[in-house]
Amino acid sequence: MHEVSLCRQLAAAVTRATGGRPVETVYLRVGELRQVVPEALEYAWTFVVRGTPLSGSALALDHVPAVLRCDDCAVRTRLGPGLGFSCPACGSARTHLMSGEEFVLTAVDVHDEMPPAPAGPVGDDAQRGLPDGALSPS
Repeated sequence: MHEVSLCRQLAAAVTRATGGRPVETVYLRVGELRQVVPEALEYAWTFVVRGTPLSGSALALDHVPAVLRCDDCAVRTRLGPGLGFSCPACGSARTHLMSGEEFVLTAVDVHDEMPPAPAGPVGDDAQRGLPDGALSPS
């Protein structure tokens, strides 16, 4: 299962990029020719990042179709199950792949941590030195 290896490399890159800050979401573009099973990749991610600053983060996958472009007539065609590389419009064998081989980290959402709440009494009670929740004498 090469998804585990991909996740290890991806986790290392994300950790370097985020400086160890908590991560919420990792965004990837994955081409359909990459032979990556999305469910296996997401499952591998959960245990590769366990116990790290990436723990609890999710993968957001953008699936990219495999598209050919004909050099002779400029027609763009999505590859079908037959994986024929000839142009369906003119029959030319002079085609090249425009997309479908991507495995690209595109963005990372880091967790905005809220500053800790101030300790001790707040407001008028703080000025009077009353403990939290204490009623002031009226």
